[in-house]
Amino acid sequence: MAICRLKSLLSLSKCSSMRTFSSAQALPCHLQNIGFIGLGNMGSQMANNLIKAGFSLTVHDLNSDVLEMFSRMGIPTKKTPYEVSEASDVVITMLPTSAHVIDVYTGPNGLLHGGKLLRPWLLLDSSTIDPETSRNLSATVSNYILKEKKGDREKPFKLDAPVSGSVTAAEAGTLTFMVGGSEEAFLAAKPILFSMGKSAIYCGAAGSGSAAKICNNLALAVSMLGISEALALGQSLGVSARTLTNIFNCSSARCWSSDAYNPVPGLMEGVPSSRDYIGGFASKLMAKDLNLAVESAKLAGCKFPLTSQAQKIYTELCGDGHEAKDFSCVFRHYYSGMDEPHDE
Repeated sequence: MAICRLKSLLSLSKCSSMRTFSSAQALPCHLQNIGFIGLGNMGSQMANNLIKAGFSLTVHDLNSDVLEMFSRMGIPTKKTPYEVSEASDVVITMLPTSAHVIDVYTGPNGLLHGGKLLRPWLLLDSSTIDPETSRNLSATVSNYILKEKKGDREKPFKLDAPVSGSVTAAEAGTLTFMVGGSEEAFLAAKPILFSMGKSAIYCGAAGSGSAAKICNNLALAVSMLGISEALALGQSLGVSARTLTNIFNCSSARCWSSDAYNPVPGLMEGVPSSRDYIGGFASKLMAKDLNLAVESAKLAGCKFPLTSQAQKIYTELCGDGHEAKDFSCVFRHYYSGMDEPHDE
């Protein structure tokens, strides 16, 4: 197969309708084979959407049951990240922590195991990790050389591309990607990103995507705490959470935590609070992201009183045994907010 030039895709990737990219269309040769590592609640849905879009996938995860599930779908599975790398033009990682990402990249049989030569032209990490780790890995990847030259490119790209959106959004393909790294690589990777999401925003140099995700989740945590605190206070003062929510959602307090992800059981269908806070975004993951925000604020020399308080609350929530519950459970398990009956 003739080697394509990366630049040939730049004009194609500017199209905003890449969500229509499907198996009925001829895939550019440098996008044909994608490796996916990390098939958890989010990653498995993202991988499924890539399959639906016509990409050829090879996958790896430590969970043998998940691998068996993909194998039954006819998807090749590999025992190590390095084996995935050797079979792929692009490798996507979706992992829990910075330590997991470092291990998958640089550990024994990691993606970078094969000396200074690398087959994939793009390594795309969608994990939520600290910006410093993202920058360091990008610098490390820049020292590698492609096994096969891609057009006039001899070196691989690394992008940090964490996502905003729930498991439901991952399943629906409506995630938002926040991307840091080479803008050329970002443009070329758009067919992949828009097969898994509805938005992809270029944030700047390596580490910028990770930084944007930390800031996004900090704002989300603080807004959820503010809404939960206000609703619990209202209940204590004799105003129902339903009434307050109606007020918030047509006034200045309106936000995602009130009108799309309300934390009060009984007020809204289809959100974690309607199913005993099962599913959604685990409190332990919010605590992890707030830890990243605190460390980043310290390194940047910024004030972080709200970040610090939010970190303490979610750490306490996890310590009380609610780490697996959705982060909106703070309404019930920290503020002692009360359920409210469904509308008749």
